[in-house]
Amino acid sequence: MNLTLYVWRQNGPEDKGKLEQYEAKNVSPDSSFLEMLDEVNEELIEKGTDPIEFDNDCREGICGTCGCVVNGQPHGPQEQTTACQLHMRQFSDGDTLTLEPWRASAFPIIKDLAVDRSAMDNIIESGGYTSAYTGEVGEANQTLISKPDADYAMDAAECIGCGACVAACPNGSAMLFTSAKVAQLATLPQGKIEAAERVNGMTEAMLNAGFGNCSNHYECEASCPKGVSVKFIAKLNREYLKALPK
Repeated sequence: MNLTLYVWRQNGPEDKGKLEQYEAKNVSPDSSFLEMLDEVNEELIEKGTDPIEFDNDCREGICGTCGCVVNGQPHGPQEQTTACQLHMRQFSDGDTLTLEPWRASAFPIIKDLAVDRSAMDNIIESGGYTSAYTGEVGEANQTLISKPDADYAMDAAECIGCGACVAACPNGSAMLFTSAKVAQLATLPQGKIEAAERVNGMTEAMLNAGFGNCSNHYECEASCPKGVSVKFIAKLNREYLKALPK
């Protein structure tokens, strides 16, 4: 198949940037989206032009750094799929694709489709962990956890921190990401001890990073490649209210 690409090119956060047109020719429907970009980049390099910059391609959908916006949709048109696992059979011969980076004030553009996600790392550093003994592995049943709680925590833990929720949200909110981390730990006994300190620290870090507020558009859930539910935002709000001084 042959495709027309309009790709956002920007040399850095201070550059204005612009969309540039490229042709992707003889693309195999079985190739991945980023393999298609690799082929375009090979042609650009042969012509002496800078290749299109994107973050990574783990091909396993576990890191999320492959993320870019394809025709207005973070990670592309296929539901619950990262860009590295998106295949070209999702498109048709003659299609026009517009590729852009995550658009959020908290995600400054490094170059082209690559953005700086360190703001999300700062949220994790502010409380996305438990202070626990890490010596010898304890017995499997030493800490009893109910099946519903374990399932709930695992659903929250599916978040890979790719930032698609932020890119999709009209407010640039990181509430889904933050809530998934808070809910995962607040549900388990190991995380309850520091629950109040955690939710306060992570919420403050989120606001200080410049992320917007949630206004219930549900775009975050729709764009999440792991299907993380907005129910965790409700859990974050409950945990925050519980942590307020009495």
